[in-house]
Amino acid sequence: MRVLSAATFLIFFQAYMIAPLIPKLASVFHVSVQTIGLAVPLYMIPYGAATLFYGIVSDRVGRRPIILGSLALFVALTTLTALARSGGELVSWRLLTGLGASGVVPMGLALMGDLFPYEKRGRPLGWLFGAMAGGMAFGSTLGVLLEPLIGWRGLFVGVGALGLGCLILLARQGKLLGSERRGAPATTAGVFKAYSKLLADWRGTRTYTYVLFNAIFHSGVYTWLGLYFAQRYRLGEIGIGLALLGYGVPGFILGPVIGRAADRWGRRWLIPAGLAIAALAGTALIFDAPVLAAALMVTVLSLGYDMTQPLLAGIVTTLDPERGGQAMGLNVFALFTGFGLGSLIFGALRAPGFSRALLIFSVVQLLAALVAIPLYRSERRLPVGA
Repeated sequence: MRVLSAATFLIFFQAYMIAPLIPKLASVFHVSVQTIGLAVPLYMIPYGAATLFYGIVSDRVGRRPIILGSLALFVALTTLTALARSGGELVSWRLLTGLGASGVVPMGLALMGDLFPYEKRGRPLGWLFGAMAGGMAFGSTLGVLLEPLIGWRGLFVGVGALGLGCLILLARQGKLLGSERRGAPATTAGVFKAYSKLLADWRGTRTYTYVLFNAIFHSGVYTWLGLYFAQRYRLGEIGIGLALLGYGVPGFILGPVIGRAADRWGRRWLIPAGLAIAALAGTALIFDAPVLAAALMVTVLSLGYDMTQPLLAGIVTTLDPERGGQAMGLNVFALFTGFGLGSLIFGALRAPGFSRALLIFSVVQLLAALVAIPLYRSERRLPVGA
């Protein structure tokens, strides 16, 4: 679990170290911030799409070969990104990395569904989501803090080297990742039948829909926060990194605690509360508050994420126990598709200014929170052994 969490941390570290470096990379490659900004959605969307493939295959051959193979691709492609000679090459390497790296975390989450009963699943899922949150937080901050010292190329090489260490350690403990062939149908008809089953169930449709729209909100706001702090507060790279440090810290510290709370009390109040908290944080960023207050709202925004997506993933692990990989693959597809779409949509809406985009996103998120109250009222704590 520790090594898998470390690998998860690194994958999200490299995913999120890009956003605050957008102004720097645009200058390095002499292209617009909008062009370099494509490195975010063109990583996220292929990442989400590839999880559909990895989920199906892992149900057939087991979690271990997918986790180890995908981590190997992550190491290689992250390192090769350091060779980019133009903005176009950088974006292309990011696209390939998204395709290759997307089997580690989703199949790790599916593995938790294999190993733990639902009433005890919140805490291990909380560890993995906490590692994701930590990667987001420290990727955003350490990326811009280390870049002046080792350069942006050094960042990619360093992450690749650390990822190689995780790969070696995971390979040594490979039996703990599961090795059995699960025997799920591999025919096209069987795959589509399983997807139909997941989406025909109201609980599944509701959950996947909220995963998608919640991801659109968080990615849309977060992707452009580096530019937000650069334009509104005239912060440099280090200042931007420090301002974004709070995003991910709540999940990094409280992920297992939130997961345990879900196991103890259920998810019916936590999910709507998380949606509302994120909406209020987005609204607060509209106003010309002191920079420290804005940085605090970034932390509150992260808390909203940490109270929603991990708990929604917990629900997904119960939708089809026989095809947990496919169910989780669809979850991550919705999540990362939302990440990519959110970045594109917010980028388009921010043209007249950040306030308009923040207002639209926050109002929609608040409405989603209100609707979630009746929708999730049945997500009570299950009795042990149920």
